[in-house]
Amino acid sequence: MGRTQPTDYGRQAMDITLASATDQAGAIRSGDISAVELLDATLARYERFNPTLNAVIFTQLDLARERAVAADTATANGESWGPLHGVPMTIKEAWDWIGSPSTSGHESRKDWRPEQNSIPIQRLLDAGAVIYGKTNLPVSMADWQTFNPVYGTTSNTWNPDNVEGGLTPGGSSGGAAAALASGMTALELGSDIGASIRNPAHYCGIFGHKPTYGLVPVEGHGNPGSIVPLDIGVGGPMARYAEDLTLGLDIVAGPGVLDSVAWNLELPPPRKTRPDTLKAAVMFESPVLQTDSALIDQLAATVDKLGELGVQLDFEARPEIDIERSHETYLMLLRSTTGSEATPEVFAAQHPDSERFDNGDRDYQAVASKAITMSYWEWSSWNAEREASRLAWHRFFEEYDVLLCPTAASTAYPHDHAKTRPERTITVNGNEEPTTDQLFWAGWSCGVYLPGTVAPAGLTADGLPCGLQIVAGHLRDRESIAFAAMMETEIGGFQPAPGYEA
Repeated sequence: MGRTQPTDYGRQAMDITLASATDQAGAIRSGDISAVELLDATLARYERFNPTLNAVIFTQLDLARERAVAADTATANGESWGPLHGVPMTIKEAWDWIGSPSTSGHESRKDWRPEQNSIPIQRLLDAGAVIYGKTNLPVSMADWQTFNPVYGTTSNTWNPDNVEGGLTPGGSSGGAAAALASGMTALELGSDIGASIRNPAHYCGIFGHKPTYGLVPVEGHGNPGSIVPLDIGVGGPMARYAEDLTLGLDIVAGPGVLDSVAWNLELPPPRKTRPDTLKAAVMFESPVLQTDSALIDQLAATVDKLGELGVQLDFEARPEIDIERSHETYLMLLRSTTGSEATPEVFAAQHPDSERFDNGDRDYQAVASKAITMSYWEWSSWNAEREASRLAWHRFFEEYDVLLCPTAASTAYPHDHAKTRPERTITVNGNEEPTTDQLFWAGWSCGVYLPGTVAPAGLTADGLPCGLQIVAGHLRDRESIAFAAMMETEIGGFQPAPGYEA
């Protein structure tokens, strides 16, 4: 599980494709490799692995090569564009990038092209990145499987039993995670409203960071031309190494268009970094869903190692919140905001299930339909509950540095495109459980806008990667990332799947 440390970038260019973006930038800066050579090495992996994975679904290779050549010219002149000078990377398909489609998996949008880059994409370019392609996602970014009628299905690098159709890489940033895990990029920009960064990081054994809500502007993300950001939704970095989460976040975080005239961002540094100074609450179980015992066993083994390093662990501490009510509040607010994008026909079709909610039904479809159709007066009541929970979390993090918990109910599972998402199930402890139950581990933190980092936590007994979710206090993003970095240093981090080591 140790970190890949290529030492001779010029002669072993393929090795550097598994290095961190930080190290790649350093190699270009020192002259050990050129931006063009690094792009060639990255594209060699793309040509080798993408036909199997279908992670990168759109490219602008001529543009990328022109930019790499320009980066090398700048280097020769003693100039640097920024911390990502000459580093090739990919981005999630939903982000606006001039010349590329932003379909979110909808065929009706495949011919649309943005007239300007989204703010985070422009910030990556301004930092020197050589963006060469976009990665796959599910329809409307609303699934933990990555497939759609425009680009097809993306597979996970981890598929030890050769499951027909492959294992899901997660979603909605599933293509991003598969590209990272296979070495087709060292840094990605994903997005998350229901674990869409954290879930793929967990399934693919990489790092992902869901920032505090509002930290990264999301103009130019999602529906083409949309200027209204979705409640709860955020953009954030994904990487193979914890240091790149900090690198990526520092680049893309900051004010949006309107706020930029008045404020600047200065995230506080982590208050503690040494294991023996940290105090962590640990939560493996929830009254809302079943979590697979094999997953919990591996997460528990990882947490035990943290305890041996001196981290003070508390398995009973929880914020003063009704857990089940918190989950219902998250679902109502989540489905309310995503439902705001529904067509009039889809909106009208929700009323029968919404009435079932009013009559006491609480299955997922009833909750979602009620959330989509509820009045602003009703929404305000749910939002008030969220604000009360946010204050409870704030009090909790005055005593605890982080809360450690699962990211999902299981490890990666086989693709299953039958039925609707609310009707699908996954196997958990031998039983078929609704896939939508996993929204608990997604919303436990992000429903109240908190940052969450997923760090690799080894392999479960069945040989699949898993990630530990690290939740921190409001705007304490550097603390959850620092905890992930400590885990990487002390326990181990990313490990490539068999066949993807070089």
